[in-house]
Amino acid sequence: MKSNPFDNNKKPSWCVGCGHFGVLNSLKAALHNLEVPPEKTSIVSGIGCSGRIFQFLSGYNFHSTHGRALPVAQGIKCGNKDLNVIAAGGDGDGFAIGLNHTLNAMRRNIDISYIVMSNRVYGLTKGHTSPMSYGGFKTSSTPYGTTDNPIEPILLALSMGTGFVAQGFSGNIKQLTQLIERAISYKGFSFINVFSPCVTFNKVNTYKWYQENIYNLDMDSQYNNKDLTSAINKTIESKGLITGVIFEDITRQPNETYYVQSNSDMPNKNELENLINAI
Repeated sequence: MKSNPFDNNKKPSWCVGCGHFGVLNSLKAALHNLEVPPEKTSIVSGIGCSGRIFQFLSGYNFHSTHGRALPVAQGIKCGNKDLNVIAAGGDGDGFAIGLNHTLNAMRRNIDISYIVMSNRVYGLTKGHTSPMSYGGFKTSSTPYGTTDNPIEPILLALSMGTGFVAQGFSGNIKQLTQLIERAISYKGFSFINVFSPCVTFNKVNTYKWYQENIYNLDMDSQYNNKDLTSAINKTIESKGLITGVIFEDITRQPNETYYVQSNSDMPNKNELENLINAI
């Protein structure tokens, strides 16, 4: 078997059993299957347990600040349109401090992929409530249970006109790998939310809990992922607990107006202004 060029022999520092291992392995496998070379790849991560993913695979990777993975990723893509750019972060990174960047990246539609590792808790800060924690979830920051409703990322993505919307599960590596392959291949902004259980600080939304509650769209031959109304209805019907390609708009074209077009090492004045507007 041919070795994977994205393997860099660095041992992840996540807890044993962390769902992020599944995301990492699926991402490396997807890139290898697509024959994307590391030198043409840039992984941009945020802060938190998920933010460490950039260390564990080869490529021109970048560790950004909290909630800012998407602005950096868009800037990289605009500066070098030939790179395959993938942003990765957690649900706190993408749906709390970085939510404004998430929404604007979705509507801007620059050709990058965004993978969110959702464990419904802040793991790195030792188990605090996250934007995706269910009502009543007890942590050290909400000892009596959170009273906030969780964000539904799929409905957010669909409402912002995102052209490719999918959801995976760390416990289903085969499907998750295929979803990442399709997201990377999609021309335009692609979004994958991944149910990635935290085995240390979330004893409610476990692997078993997801296995018992997830509805796998791959098993539904009648589902039409090209229809936006069907995507919205199915997400609401399943309370967001679905996996597979939820929506794909094959007619939407990526926004390339911000890209640096010149071949010189330094962009010209107009291109610099476009880059500033993009981020």
